[in-house]
Amino acid sequence: MRQPDIEIYLKDADVDHKQITAWLTEAVGPCSEWKQKGQTFKCTAGDIPVTWLPKAVGKWNSLYLESDNTPWEDDIACARAAFAALNVEVRCAPGSWVEEEGEDDADRWIRISADGEEEITWRTS
Repeated sequence: MRQPDIEIYLKDADVDHKQITAWLTEAVGPCSEWKQKGQTFKCTAGDIPVTWLPKAVGKWNSLYLESDNTPWEDDIACARAAFAALNVEVRCAPGSWVEEEGEDDADRWIRISADGEEEITWRTS
């Protein structure tokens, strides 16, 4: 089932919103100019609103695509594509998480890196 939006976290090694622009332009469509408000950057890729939040969780940058009209079925498919294109470690939730599922499930994440793909526990709060 297609997720209503996509959110992935990219390790803050050498990735910035300019590299994200190049990848999104190729994968989704041309990106508008980024507009910065405080620490947050926003643009539109194709017709999809995009938010880039550097260091959202420690060294991890959040990439949020506010649409169900992306080329990816879910966060994991997007994370795999981001890793393939950018060669940077990516983390995402294993599926749509809702508060009713409880705090334990909130710490379940998928890690995609040069080591492969694995489920990890990542306490983000």
